[in-house]
Amino acid sequence: MAMIEPCMRFNPNCATKPQLPAGVADYDSSIKNPISYNGPFFKSDIPWPEPVASWTAGESVTVKFQPGGAAHGGGHCQFAISYDNGKTSAIVHKVMEHCFFNGPSTSNEAEVLSYTFKLPADVPAASNAQFIWVWTNAIGNRELYTGIADITIANSGGSKSYTGQATIFPNHEGYDTIPEFGGDYTTGLSLYDNAPNVTISSSGYTADSSSKQKPTTSKSSEPSSSDSEFETSPSPKASVSFVVHNAVKVTSSSESETPSSTAPSVKPTSNQGADGECEPGTLQCNDDGSGFSICTWGKWSDEFTCAQGTVCKSSDAGSVYCGWP
Repeated sequence: MAMIEPCMRFNPNCATKPQLPAGVADYDSSIKNPISYNGPFFKSDIPWPEPVASWTAGESVTVKFQPGGAAHGGGHCQFAISYDNGKTSAIVHKVMEHCFFNGPSTSNEAEVLSYTFKLPADVPAASNAQFIWVWTNAIGNRELYTGIADITIANSGGSKSYTGQATIFPNHEGYDTIPEFGGDYTTGLSLYDNAPNVTISSSGYTADSSSKQKPTTSKSSEPSSSDSEFETSPSPKASVSFVVHNAVKVTSSSESETPSSTAPSVKPTSNQGADGECEPGTLQCNDDGSGFSICTWGKWSDEFTCAQGTVCKSSDAGSVYCGWP
């Protein structure tokens, strides 16, 4: 399954979509695949060069999904808002038990491909927010499907923060595995009910001290053979990959030093203007090579550190990646 409205990064099947960011070679042909068990939470942490939807707090929004995907008998869907590129998100809507269906089903063909709900009135305004979809399937291999789309949010009420349940990622390393439902669609609901609250805003987030649940590591699930290989988003586990999987804010940015032949399809920029503008989608290493920053909609984003033991490097081809020193 894959989200087509708002258009998730980098779905080739949306009716309308922006041009690809600089340095991204192609759209994701495996967009309907699940994420890998121990990989990033999202298939790309590089945003579209412009928003794909403009929403208003307190008004109804519609989310649509691509026909022809494997619906696996339904399951649990979460819809959330983030202001930090998906590292932290708060739930704005949930469809539990029968997501993509009107009731219990053993079918692989979705009955419902569109959901309309009201965006909470206290979701803060932002010119670069993210809308997130996370689905745990009812039938089949224990998998997790996610999507992230770049949006703007208007709010005439001036709300500065929104508090909701934190998004959880069952069937992913570091979280509990939800077994096949076996006809019991209440399977796993307690994990969602006990998810902690989180307060998000365009300037950061805080966890609720009354959090009732913390993720627990499960060893009972393995990566699916159908997992996508387009993995470029932060995850809570360190990994030696072209984009760091351990996302932590740092404080400075410039290009790094050591070239390598193993590099991502994303190039750093060297033409940052005096006003801090940059080419959307480009990356650059920070001064000491401990991490990198991403250009989001013409401005440098918060930076991310490389996984422990690795450093940010640049290649002869003009790319940036995290690798061994």
